[in-house]
Amino acid sequence: MKKIKIFDLKDQYKKIAKEVNKNVIDILSSGQYILGKNVKDLEEKFAKHVGSKYAISCNSGTDALLLSLRAMNVGKGDEVITTPFTYFATAEVIALVGAKPIFADINPHTFNINHKLIEKLITKKTKAVMPVHLFGQSCEITEIRKLCKKYKIALIEDCAQSFGAKKENKYTGTFGDFGCYSFFPTKNLGCAGDGGMIVTNSIQKARTLQKLRNHGGLIRNIHDYIGYNSRLDEIQASILITKLKIIDQINKKRIKIAQKYKKLINNKIICVPYQKIGNYHVYNQFTLRVKRRKRFTSYLEKHSIPYGIYYPTPIYKQKAFDEYNYKYNLMNTEKITKECISIPMYPELDNNTIEYISEIINKYK
Repeated sequence: MKKIKIFDLKDQYKKIAKEVNKNVIDILSSGQYILGKNVKDLEEKFAKHVGSKYAISCNSGTDALLLSLRAMNVGKGDEVITTPFTYFATAEVIALVGAKPIFADINPHTFNINHKLIEKLITKKTKAVMPVHLFGQSCEITEIRKLCKKYKIALIEDCAQSFGAKKENKYTGTFGDFGCYSFFPTKNLGCAGDGGMIVTNSIQKARTLQKLRNHGGLIRNIHDYIGYNSRLDEIQASILITKLKIIDQINKKRIKIAQKYKKLINNKIICVPYQKIGNYHVYNQFTLRVKRRKRFTSYLEKHSIPYGIYYPTPIYKQKAFDEYNYKYNLMNTEKITKECISIPMYPELDNNTIEYISEIINKYK
């Protein structure tokens, strides 16, 4: 058996190489590399795909969140409620705009923010809620949206891992004021570098975002805001246009692989991912739960099976947030950070590899 990888970007590239290579050469020959026709085309196609009025590209999923917070005037003295079980960027951008991240514990089954705990955290300082659709599955976004409307606070969805995921047949990212996506290469819809996208139904907010990503203005030397250099380049846009054509097939392959894993893995001390009824889960990760994780990782290493651990430290315990002097000890978060482990998951994963990984996991005692 060939060496198993946690993910493999080369195989996907091979299938689209001819179109990608031609487009890249055309762009290089054109001399138009920033905010050209490919970016415009991608934004239009992306908005249509998810069912949003406007899509504004930027240079990363992190910036998508940052620009959205700025567009909602979140800043010093404000609070934003989010999850402590996510990539650091989610909370990082809140701090970068001068606000304070406030953390709610997670659902131990879906690993997403527990929507039932949000309301009691809302204060006069709360300016937004930023839930994450983790590992490819929607959080309880309809309930969170109701809360945000009730208290007249912004809803910014972190969809970095959930492009293509749905809640009751509606795409994640289209419930709130903004939906923020990452195109990091390992995402379900990934480019060949960094990239991001924001969707919104507000023309005013779309214009603000377009200015913020371009040094605060749409016209050269006219600056309405202190902005950023956060523009998606033409090459990345062209790659994403190519992948967007086949993204539904890519996600269906992920789902098929997840179903096969779930069918084959049968070990009482291993928990496979939980999928909530009404959710269309696109499995950016296939994340197991196991007690005594260190022992399990040693076992996988012995059998040459790669793995990933997302996320071993709750965000409120990160050194970068020492100044906030957080006193959190969120029970589910503390437990899940010690038990979660992700095994290989990408669309090109073959049946023999899936069967081998499952067989090894089943033999673990």
